[in-house]
Amino acid sequence: SPFPATGGEIPWTYRHFTEPYISLAMAAAVTSKIKLGTGITLVPERNPLILAKEISVLDRHSNGRFIFGVGAGWNREEADMMGADFDHRWTQSEEAVSALKQLWTNDQAEFHGRYYDFPPVYSYPKPVQKPHPPVLLGGQAKNVLQRVIRWGDGWLPNRATPSQIQESRMILDTLAAERGRDPASISISVFGQPHDVTRQQIDDYLNAGAIRVSIWPTHCDSEQEMGEQMERIADAVLR
Repeated sequence: SPFPATGGEIPWTYRHFTEPYISLAMAAAVTSKIKLGTGITLVPERNPLILAKEISVLDRHSNGRFIFGVGAGWNREEADMMGADFDHRWTQSEEAVSALKQLWTNDQAEFHGRYYDFPPVYSYPKPVQKPHPPVLLGGQAKNVLQRVIRWGDGWLPNRATPSQIQESRMILDTLAAERGRDPASISISVFGQPHDVTRQQIDDYLNAGAIRVSIWPTHCDSEQEMGEQMERIADAVLR
C-alpha cells in the first residue's frame, strides 16, 4: 500500500517503531504526571482479551494516566497478514472497543459479536480510570466525528489545522447534543505536530477547541539525543 501522506514509499522510520505498551510502561516508571497514550493502537490487529489486560495494567502502574488512542490502519497488506478485516476495519474496531469496555467494567464479561466471541471470563486488574481510560479515535475520514460521538470519548486528528479543529469542534458539539451526550465530555487532542512547533501555534490549536497538542520528535539514535531534543521542545512550548 502507498503511504497516505505522500502516495509513495513508506518512510523508513516506520520500520523502527518500538512496541508502544512496553515503551509506555517504561515511561510510567520514571514519570508521575505526564499523560501516556497511543497514537494509535491498531485494534483490529490485536486480541481484545489480551489488549484489555495490557491497558488495565498500564493504567494501574501509571496511576490512571493512560489515554487509549484508537485507529484502524491504512495498510491492506499488514491488515491481511494480521488477520484484520481491512474493508470493514472501522466496524471491527468498534466491536473490539465494545468488547474491551465489557472486560474493563464488568466483574465477569462475555461478548458475542461478528469478530469476537468469548464466554463469561474474568479480566483483572481493572483500570484505575472509571469507567475506563478515555478512548480517542484517530483518522480524518468523513465519518470519524460520527464515530467519536457513537462510541468514543474524543478525537485524535493527525496534522489537522487550527481551522479544521475549530470547525470540527462545532460539529462535535452539535452531534453530541443530538445524541444526548454532553459536548464537554468529547475532547479533541491534536496529534503529530513537528518538533519545531512554536508556543503560538500550540495556542492557536487550544483556542480552536483542542485540549492538548502532542509533539512528534524527530528520529534519534540515542537516549541522550532524545533528551536534548525534549529539552529544546520544553523550552519552546512550556517555559
